[in-house]
Amino acid sequence: MSEPEGPSEIEPIEDGPEQRREPVFNLPPVVLAVMGICAVVYLFQQYVLTQEQQLMLLYDGAFIPVLYTGQYGFDWFLFTRPFTYAFLHGSFAHIAINMVWLAAFGSPLANRLGTLRFTLFFAVTGLASVLLFWAIHPYGEAPLVGASGAISGMMGAAARFGFHTQRSSAGKAAFAGPVLPIAIVLRSRGVVIFLAVWMIINLATGLLGFAPGIEGQIAWEAHIGGFVAGFFGLRWFDRPWQAPEWDTTDRRT
Repeated sequence: MSEPEGPSEIEPIEDGPEQRREPVFNLPPVVLAVMGICAVVYLFQQYVLTQEQQLMLLYDGAFIPVLYTGQYGFDWFLFTRPFTYAFLHGSFAHIAINMVWLAAFGSPLANRLGTLRFTLFFAVTGLASVLLFWAIHPYGEAPLVGASGAISGMMGAAARFGFHTQRSSAGKAAFAGPVLPIAIVLRSRGVVIFLAVWMIINLATGLLGFAPGIEGQIAWEAHIGGFVAGFFGLRWFDRPWQAPEWDTTDRRT
């Protein structure tokens, strides 16, 4: 009769594959950078700068349409205001809402485009936002602030993917598939409903001035400018896309 093996003779049981922990903030670095800049600027506005310094920051950093009519002379901030305005926010509710939407739509778009392309997309759609705002209000004196114009561009880009996302092996969600032709997008019931609701909400909050928790009027013109730029201009920023091998079909029949 055989005796039981001693502890030294028992083969150790191999552990299974180590479970990969998901990070608490599974957001692309470029999105976190934008959120961080917005947060730091807002905290400085509220708790560090004096009232005079806040006004100076608003004048030099926000987009003020009337300054571009040529009546107030030239200053170098004319080149930077169309971009820096996106990092300024008027209230806690304003920045909080924008950051939630940035995380929701910016993360899959950044994972799709990559850091450089996403940065250019953010800058161009933000610029398109102020261009339309200036075209409608060329003599407006109220400063325009907030990242919602560029975020609207991200929503426009999401519509071109039919809002379809997929997760990579690293657990990162990205918009999937090729950029859909506009004709196909407009035949998608879900996309059309989203576009209609988005447009109604923007016009209602902008024209009627109804936006709970946000002081000041909503710049619906800037939202539309960014959305249109993102919707129609996405192809200029997208990476070349190829269907995966398992999705290709031989049509030579």
